[in-house]
Amino acid sequence: MNNQLLTDLKWRGLIKDCTDLEALDELLEKEQITLYCGFDPTANSLHVGSLLPILTLKRFQDAGHKPLPLVGGATGLIGDPSGKSSERQLNTLETVLGYSDSIKNQLSKFLDFNKGDNAAELVNNYDWTHGLSIIEFLRDIGKNFGINYLLAKDTIASRLESGISYTEFSYTILQAMDFKHLYETKNCKLQIGGSDQWGNITSGLELIRKTNGHEAKAIGFTMPLVTKADGTKFGKTAGGAVWLDPVLTTPYEMYQFFLNTADADVVKFLKFFTFLSKDDIEALETSLNETPHLREAQRALAKELVTLVHGEEAYTKAIKITDALFKGDIAELNSEEIEEGFKDVPSLEVKEDMGLIDLLVELNAASSKRQSREFIKNNSISINGEKQSDLNFVVSKTGAIEGKFTVIRRGKKRYFLIKHV
Repeated sequence: MNNQLLTDLKWRGLIKDCTDLEALDELLEKEQITLYCGFDPTANSLHVGSLLPILTLKRFQDAGHKPLPLVGGATGLIGDPSGKSSERQLNTLETVLGYSDSIKNQLSKFLDFNKGDNAAELVNNYDWTHGLSIIEFLRDIGKNFGINYLLAKDTIASRLESGISYTEFSYTILQAMDFKHLYETKNCKLQIGGSDQWGNITSGLELIRKTNGHEAKAIGFTMPLVTKADGTKFGKTAGGAVWLDPVLTTPYEMYQFFLNTADADVVKFLKFFTFLSKDDIEALETSLNETPHLREAQRALAKELVTLVHGEEAYTKAIKITDALFKGDIAELNSEEIEEGFKDVPSLEVKEDMGLIDLLVELNAASSKRQSREFIKNNSISINGEKQSDLNFVVSKTGAIEGKFTVIRRGKKRYFLIKHV
């Protein structure tokens, strides 16, 4: 393997399968190529599981190649059968196009759309699909696919027993049409995707070969699906998916997610999700093996990801919140940081001043007034970082942080949030 980019991708473990790795190696050495990867708009935000293909597109762009991130305005209306045991719930056109706009904005954070001859270019398959008649689709596209060929696709074969509609059955043909369209109109010679997209990618290559002849040179390339050592799904927490939208998943929450990466996963994730050099990652691996309690590898991973997704300022804020919560210095935080750091703790809106004993019961921080008194007498209760042992203490808006929030801590780790309205 001669190409520096492919050598780096191989070291990072980012090459799962390639239809012709030798040809791709030669192609990357002699010319700038155009490549694409599709993102179906099934929600108004991408999640961290989408980062691997996004960052792989970025690695190609940084090496001088031209990425075409594709938003599936059309395929998002259908639904990929991959990885599911039942039909996807269909969204309206208005919903899918709205999701598409949100995803376009997120992709622009990672890819340079103003970078000369290899500037990224957003494409949407709705643009070349919505005007296609059913007769044209069946005659010009569908006729190139045999039923036995389609039934052999893992994504389709795995659904035959549980059932699959013609709608989702046709998904791989629609995606094949995307590759053909971009090959013919943008000289796009490479499609990348997760390993679950292998069947769809090879369908595109089949369509290009049949419609453009055997001399047509297009290549498919897949990355491994991101899995965790303990078998649980990557990108999921007790609260749900870890989103790239800071409203859905705050930078602090994202920082905590990656900070809590298991030792068994952290080096792999550093290779997958950061642009740290081989030497830097190997140094972190050494630290992990020799001084795992310092969690330097996890801290580096969390820093790189939060900075990449949300920026330096968001990372600094996440560190400030983390340090304040660890030390109990709640008064060091402003109301915006309080809102971010305590997004998911039990909370209560209050309109009037309220005695601490009653408030603890109302918050379910104590099971009874008697238990409330015991907690207070035993110095187990802190108000905005200060121990409170006064049984007659009143929680009021005047004593709140910026007049908005009062943070109550019971013991070392149980937090509760009062929102003064």
